[in-house]
Amino acid sequence: MLVRGFPAAAFGTNCWVVAPAEGEQCVVIDPGIGVEQQLDDVLREHRLQPVAVLLTHGHLDHTFSVTPVCSARGITAWIHPGDRELLVDPMKGLSAETKTMFGGRLPWTEPEDVALLDPEKPVELAGLRFGVDLAPGHTPGSVVFRTPGADVAGEPAPPVMFSGDVLFAGSIGRTDLPGGSWEQMQQSLARVVLSAPDETVVYCGHGPSTTIGAERASNPFLQDLVDPPPARGL
Repeated sequence: MLVRGFPAAAFGTNCWVVAPAEGEQCVVIDPGIGVEQQLDDVLREHRLQPVAVLLTHGHLDHTFSVTPVCSARGITAWIHPGDRELLVDPMKGLSAETKTMFGGRLPWTEPEDVALLDPEKPVELAGLRFGVDLAPGHTPGSVVFRTPGADVAGEPAPPVMFSGDVLFAGSIGRTDLPGGSWEQMQQSLARVVLSAPDETVVYCGHGPSTTIGAERASNPFLQDLVDPPPARGL
């Protein structure tokens, strides 16, 4: 499996491109502010053809470029129903300080084709199967995407998680924005994060990548949570 990521032009939001291999179809995860040129460069370098955009949640720093990315290629944007309204009016998810940065107004057009994620149904796109875990706390519709790692030379690769703003290396997403909930975040971390195998590679919404094992051992926000039984399947 090919995973390439790069930070957006603002807020350090990671945009991820995921494909079975070079020269294949791919999905784009969380196209943030000013990513179009970098995205085009990655697609051209690896000869990739996007077939969909997956959104871990509806905050503007993760969705700012979703409409131009989708419109230029005629592809669908996928988001959980809990954050669907943020694709209609992204200002609803911003803090007062961030709204001021945008002058209280934002020219915005939502994507033409929006599909709703269902945690009961894995999404199969670009030859890949993505499990969808609802993980509210940062936003009501925050999700984590999981996919099995592709075997290399007959050896199994570790599973992969795209955690959005649920889990970071050494930290977690904030819960003080509109729709956020500390209690729900605690539940999501216990149910979604701590249930994953230690070898799971985590591609975060901001900052460096990590593993579940590393975060279980050292992330201060996970230390007082109770480990649930291990998850099974996608």
